[in-house]
Order: sequence, then structure tokens, then C-alpha cells
Amino acid sequence: MLDIRPYLVAPGEEANLAGRDPDSKQGFDGGKVEGKAELKPMTAKLAELQTRLWAESKQKLLVVLQAMDTGGKDGTVRSVFEGVNPQGVRVWGFGVPTEWELAHDYLWRIHQRTPENGGITIFNRSHYEDVLVVRVKGLAPAERWRNRYRHIVEFERLLVDEGTTVVKLFLHISKDEQKKRLEARLQEPDKRWKFNVSDLEDRKLWGDYALAYEEALTRTSSEHAPWYVVPANRKWYRDLVVASILIQGLEEMDPQYPPEPDLDGVVVE
Repeated sequence: MLDIRPYLVAPGEEANLAGRDPDSKQGFDGGKVEGKAELKPMTAKLAELQTRLWAESKQKLLVVLQAMDTGGKDGTVRSVFEGVNPQGVRVWGFGVPTEWELAHDYLWRIHQRTPENGGITIFNRSHYEDVLVVRVKGLAPAERWRNRYRHIVEFERLLVDEGTTVVKLFLHISKDEQKKRLEARLQEPDKRWKFNVSDLEDRKLWGDYALAYEEALTRTSSEHAPWYVVPANRKWYRDLVVASILIQGLEEMDPQYPPEPDLDGVVVE
């Protein structure tokens, strides 16, 4: 496992995205081949911890994944959660709100998707879109979305107080890396379906999104739900960091199998 402390956004400190290297592979001397080999026992460990969490059915884990377009959220879920019991893991993506969702407060649709006892829920995009895309595209006035930093911190405090561990991961890629990934989507037949022309419009707003992420991570990294900035230019290293963070979080939760029932005298015929 990697030392995850360098990737923590310490509560009360600036996120400092410009000072964090998305190409970093700090703490690992090998390359892609060695990294993929290192990941295998980690995913097995994650699966074992998830089984214990599901069996115990007293605690729950919420994983929040955020990134710029092409940042690797889907790939992270596929790679890191390989081998887990799908019965105990759910993935929710939050796109443009429906009219019904817009008729409620912005956290209404989010709260319905938080994990149940024993479960792991992964948010592929999340409530943070309401201080990111809403800010960048001017979908709400500043005096409204700025209040949401406080709402979000308090919402996550509620979840933690009620038994949910919240792990928040920002997958940090460079603008050059995004360009390569968008070009790959155009050039590779099995990736063209993922290309959306609107991604190019968002790419023009890279600087605005960077500022929005900088403030969001700084304002909402708390003691109860801190942010981690994961170097994500190297996909294999991204997976090692994410797996390390999740394993440490689950080990701190320390889920236990329930007591074994008294089976003396039971015969299977």
C-alpha cells in the first residue's frame, strides 16, 4: 500500500491543485507492469473488507469521485472494485437534473442514493456538481451557490454522524493529458461512442473549472470528510492510490463478521 498522506487536502489549508503533480508516482519505484501486479492483491484485500462490511451490516461507505472530463472515473471503478460482491456495491451517476428533481432542493436526489447499512455506494459525479458546473455555467447566482459549500459540509457531517464513512477523491489530470484522451476517443473505434462534442466546449472552460475545483476542495475538505487529490495522468498509479485510500478507510472502519450461530448438532442430509 502507498502512503496516502501526500494526497490529503488538509482541512483549513488550500487545495493547491497547481502545486500537485498529476504525473506523480511518489512512493512507487516501478512502472506500469509492476503497478498492475501490485494492484491485484490490493483489490483482493478490498474485496475481503467489503465482504466483512456487507456481512456486518452496521456501517456504510460513500465514495465520491470527481474529475475533469476524461479524468478516469469509470476506469477507476472498473479497476479498483474488480472482484467485489456487486450485491453490496452500487454506482450512481448524477447528470442533468430532471424537472422533478429541480422541483426539490439540490441535495434531495443525492440523499436518496446514499448507502445503506453494509453497503458501499460510489458517486460518479455528485452533489459537488452544484458548486462546479452550476458555478462555471452560471446556472445559479453566486449568492446562492456559495451557500452550498456550507450546506455540503453539514450534509456530510449528518451522514458521518449517522454511521457513514465518506471518502472523497478528486482524480487530477493535466490539460495535456485530457487532450490525449479526447483524441484517443476520436481515433479508437471502441472509444468513439464516449466522445461528446460538448466536451470540447467544456475544455475551453478548463481554467474556470480549475478555479471552481480549487475553491470547492478547499472549502469542503473537513475532518469528518476530507478530500484526496489523486495523481491521475498514469491510470495504473491512480488505481494504486485509490485502492490504498479505500483499504485504509475500510481498515479503520474495521468491519467484523457477525457472531457465529450455535450449529452444534446440525446435520446436512
